Amino acid sequence: MASVLFTHSYFLRFDPKQYRTGQPYPPLGTLYAAAVLREAGHSVGLHDTMFSEAPGEIVRRLEQERPSYLVVYDDGFNYLTKMCLTNMRDAAFQMIHLAKEFGCRVIVSSSDATDHAERYLDEGADAVITGEAEVSLREMLAVYEAGGTPETVAGIIFRKNGQTVRTAKREVMRDLDALPMPAYDILNIEPYRQMWKRRHGYFSLNVATTRGCPFSCNWCAKPIYGNRYNSRSPKNVVEELLTLKRLFDFDHIWFCDDIFGLKPGWAEEFAKEVREAGLSFRFKIQSRADLLLKPGTAEALALAGCETVWMGAESGSQKILNAMDKGITVTQIRQAVRTVKQHGMKPALFLQFGYPGETKDDIEATVQMLLELMPSDIGISVSYPLPGTLFYDNVKNDLQAKANWTDSDDLALMFHSTYRPEFYKRLHRFVHKRFRARAALDSLRAMMAKPFANGVIMEIRTGVVNVVFGMYYLLGAAFDALRLQLFYRAHKKTAGAP
Repeated sequence: MASVLFTHSYFLRFDPKQYRTGQPYPPLGTLYAAAVLREAGHSVGLHDTMFSEAPGEIVRRLEQERPSYLVVYDDGFNYLTKMCLTNMRDAAFQMIHLAKEFGCRVIVSSSDATDHAERYLDEGADAVITGEAEVSLREMLAVYEAGGTPETVAGIIFRKNGQTVRTAKREVMRDLDALPMPAYDILNIEPYRQMWKRRHGYFSLNVATTRGCPFSCNWCAKPIYGNRYNSRSPKNVVEELLTLKRLFDFDHIWFCDDIFGLKPGWAEEFAKEVREAGLSFRFKIQSRADLLLKPGTAEALALAGCETVWMGAESGSQKILNAMDKGITVTQIRQAVRTVKQHGMKPALFLQFGYPGETKDDIEATVQMLLELMPSDIGISVSYPLPGTLFYDNVKNDLQAKANWTDSDDLALMFHSTYRPEFYKRLHRFVHKRFRARAALDSLRAMMAKPFANGVIMEIRTGVVNVVFGMYYLLGAAFDALRLQLFYRAHKKTAGAP
């Protein structure tokens, strides 16, 4: 059997925004793949790049272990890997070059490699696995170990006699309960725990209960798990949670599914299994406004311990939601946010600006919706075209000098839109400041409604802090609002580059 060294191409230090945020999660997809290969009898190890400072750090592992294979296997459950950031792509290329110097056969599985397989093969990769990769990887190693080439293995791109060969598409797995537990034993969990504890005072881990998303938002890339939606059983998920609690004593879980609990009755059964297992923990999820309005869903999530519900609201304009093929209404967004709050959970909204056809009125509708609903948190981006989406096809002719972001805080608008790219960067800062100013004032208003509820000194200190921060953000927002109005006039798209 083969000696396999796994790694991935996400370097937290190469993504300054995420490094400042300090919320690292283990490469779950990588650990699943390692567990599948070990179950097949192979020897597996992990070079975890999450806290690495340079791609060259892999050399020490290559020297020590002399693996037959290096598998660059990105975590498909981490939305950051879907963004195909050029910092991470360049790091992957460097690790491929280094592994080839040690005589390794190199296999790559990632969203970026699926979209740009020829580039990875040009850099020295022996094969790229497209889509869901565990079974393809296992079968491919069996073929390689027998001295063959993987024409018969589904989901592979490789070169033979200088020609690129693409094998048949791999069908997705349906019985997710049959997968082994991720190979946590090959991961050093302590750097994750330490950063979480130091930055946030608690320790969070990631768990996946599903694969895929059946919805058809036309800007959302799904190169790994596609539009098929398959779910683990609630009992299987709770068994994993019990194991993780015993091994790592986590405080909090991020359920990293694209859509959590979509299957009818799943959330209710999960809440029942959690209670019967005696588990008590907080967690956050990603969901949809329409799903959260289904009878019993919000109640079940709250009962199970859900703390934060992230929703892809995207826009406060129905015109833009329709153009995105989002499949929800602004009314549903408003109702879902209120429902989540009513059940004692925190709603959080993803928003994006710059989608083709968005006007000043659409932008202002989004800002108005945000300030009306006041979720607990927001994530703001500009529309980002990724290969394989209808959105990408519509704007690909504009993607010439730049087609991918460098890191997750790049926020470059890379196509022609209503306003020029610098306008959207200003808009991003403006909306954040408006939101923070309103949150500070709401907090002060709540304190004044219940004076001295937590003690005189505490309330005075809280009030002073809220006033200072509120004034700071209000002044900043007022200044940005003036600048924004000037930008509306000065940065409308004209002929030429975006």
